[in-house]
Amino acid sequence: MTREELLRAAEVLIEQALREDVGPGDVTTQATIPSDARGKGTIVVKEHGVICGRHVAAAVFRAVDKRISFRALVRDGEPVQPGDVAAEVEGPLAGILTAERTALNFLTRLSGIATLTARFVEAVAPYRAVILDTRKTTPGWRVLEKYAVRCGGGRNHRMGLYDMVLIKDNHIAACGSITEAVRKVRAAGVKVPIEVEVKDLDELREALELGVDRILLDNFSVEDIAEAVKVAEGRVPLEASGGVSLDNVEAIAAAGVDYISVGALTHSAPALDISLELV
Repeated sequence: MTREELLRAAEVLIEQALREDVGPGDVTTQATIPSDARGKGTIVVKEHGVICGRHVAAAVFRAVDKRISFRALVRDGEPVQPGDVAAEVEGPLAGILTAERTALNFLTRLSGIATLTARFVEAVAPYRAVILDTRKTTPGWRVLEKYAVRCGGGRNHRMGLYDMVLIKDNHIAACGSITEAVRKVRAAGVKVPIEVEVKDLDELREALELGVDRILLDNFSVEDIAEAVKVAEGRVPLEASGGVSLDNVEAIAAAGVDYISVGALTHSAPALDISLELV
């Protein structure tokens, strides 16, 4: 994703965020800071993590006052530690203070996702498994949050309902079987990859005969994942999903799957502690 694509996705979010935070005006700053005052601040990291969102944070400051300069000292995807200065801002002091919280909200949220993703990626590093995100994203934030996953070393699953078929349990129940669901998809002339979710080894065997692009093992135990890998014999890439945590992800990867999707990357990542300090 280019910087321009990222900023286009963030533009509406930034506008909405500033509207809800600033409203008709920052009354505290207007009352305490002279309109001609200038200042400089540093954006300081308070804990170990991975930075993400510098372009978005810069855009927030520019949206408040185009005269504010933002100089990033760390690239998105780079590891940071307590005390590191991620960026410097300089310009009209009132604008810096008004933009501070909104800019940090984007930066801490996206850096938190990148940081948690990096921990999952590190945990499976000895194995072939690739860490994927899911569609369990904050409404409106999907492009940004999936970008943060990539900054943490993970990869993106489908962006939405339009770029990949994923036949889940409710689709299967409605169609009567996995085989019938896949038949209907192909009869519809869909031209995107097809993935099928299975809940047990019997459904896995059925799906393996259908020539789909990927099979998702839904809430399989580690023992059943290992058995599924044996049954599949490499004919179709396998994805493990459901109940994945930092406590069990290494064991899942060791069982031999190709992909592990983790909803927690985007729905449960804690914000990275970052603050702005005036110099």
